[in-house]
Amino acid sequence: MRRTTPLALTAAALLLAGCGSHDGGDSGSNGKVSPAPSSSDPATRSPDPTTGKCADQVELKAADNGRTVCVTKGGEVRLTLDGTRTRPWKPVSASGTALTAINAGLVLRPGDATAAYRAVAAGTVRLSSSRPLCAEPTAPGQVSCKGIQEWRATVRVR
Repeated sequence: MRRTTPLALTAAALLLAGCGSHDGGDSGSNGKVSPAPSSSDPATRSPDPTTGKCADQVELKAADNGRTVCVTKGGEVRLTLDGTRTRPWKPVSASGTALTAINAGLVLRPGDATAAYRAVAAGTVRLSSSRPLCAEPTAPGQVSCKGIQEWRATVRVR
């Protein structure tokens, strides 16, 4: 029977605690969690219940994971997911035909994902991306996890 050393148990516990409690930020977040956007912010709300209006311009960030937003036909949706070289975001994918991709500009930092869309028809589109939850090992013998952080948002075009 093989014995497990206390050092191996400690390393496993630290790995699980580090990956399981990660807030999704990296060095750029300074350990702070972004507050949830206000429901009065037109970029993060569904149509205004009193007027039924959608936003002309919507900007999404990593903190908007799981949000549903509404944009007017002819409007734009732009998103920026801040990543790092060791935890890069995959390119954003869009499922649906209500948005068409437009030039998002330059990505200035390795690991970021940016995308921009014009709302061309009424409908619903789901935007998504993912990145490693923990950095991959850079040398033999280092510990890493294989967790994935998912990001999704739903865009309704009216």
